[in-house]
Amino acid sequence: MDSIDTLIIGAGALGLACAARLARPGQSTLIVEAESLIGSHSSSRNSEVIHAGLYYPPGSLKAELCLEGRERLYTWCRTHQVAHRQLGKLLVAVESAEIARLEQLHENAEACGVHDLQRLTQAQLQELEPAVRGSCALLSPSTGIIDSHAYLQSLLAAAENRGAQLVLHTRVEHLRHDGEGWVASGNSSGEPFQLRAQLVVNAGGLFAQQLANQTEGLQDVPPLHLCQGRYFSYSGRTPFHHLIYPMPEANTAGLGIHATLDLGGQVRFGPDTRYLTQIDYRVDENLREPFANAIRRYFPELDSARLVPGYSGIRAKLAGPGEPPADFLIQTVNDHGLQGLVNLFGIESPGLTASLAIAERVAVSL
Repeated sequence: MDSIDTLIIGAGALGLACAARLARPGQSTLIVEAESLIGSHSSSRNSEVIHAGLYYPPGSLKAELCLEGRERLYTWCRTHQVAHRQLGKLLVAVESAEIARLEQLHENAEACGVHDLQRLTQAQLQELEPAVRGSCALLSPSTGIIDSHAYLQSLLAAAENRGAQLVLHTRVEHLRHDGEGWVASGNSSGEPFQLRAQLVVNAGGLFAQQLANQTEGLQDVPPLHLCQGRYFSYSGRTPFHHLIYPMPEANTAGLGIHATLDLGGQVRFGPDTRYLTQIDYRVDENLREPFANAIRRYFPELDSARLVPGYSGIRAKLAGPGEPPADFLIQTVNDHGLQGLVNLFGIESPGLTASLAIAERVAVSL
């Protein structure tokens, strides 16, 4: 049986960040990915936002790792020439009744360590974004956007430069510890395989629980809740200069249908939230009017004919419909008692922003 030092399962942002952090000359690091491309799921199907860390419960992993990851990510982008832009976002209280919620969000951000939010009056908001309707707003100058595909490629290049290897079309289906290491078995390009690794990182994203349930000796695997978020593009001239976020919708799993920009200046609206029982990336054109109604609250001049079905992503949530939001779960030997194994569960937003910080936590735990 072939033996390696480190096995990384999953070549999304988390797996590749872990590989870039853990790989080193003289040690063997293997990244396996079931799909034909890196980042085929959540890592490439999101808003491509570098989050500032405003919404999460103070002291939570999401709050801590978002702030740490944000700074690491901006530095990484500058060092590795990954296209990004720190353009800022506006959090808008559309109606005066929402001002109290905006202030609560400001207080939460302060408690999380975000101290650069700027209050804007209605006049200041109109000056910055004439197309946006609102009573007042907060400006988050630390928020940015990133080319997620270029980021994934930069992580892979860094990992490979340190000796890691990537194998696609390879799914690990079972893990067991045989006293000498972790024996991983599965299928690679249609052929069964087995190998032994001293360290294993399960960064399978939407499929992390599936492997965890086939890991001998592992107890207390958390449930997975698939939550789809759909996006519409907006053709033609861009109406905004910043990202535009309304107040988070009550009793939903997301932040509301907001406006983001890509690095080419194209506007996209989304995501919405819809729990699923299986992965489904379709975007129904019949969603146009529900999207338009939500967007017109803060962008009254929206032309719904310019809304074009875009793409969707799936969030790997640990909380189901109507349940309080769950934190990231970085499951280490202290949690499960199995030496040399780390499972990453529920790494939804702000997972892309936090990816380098999560990789650091993984490295320290092994």
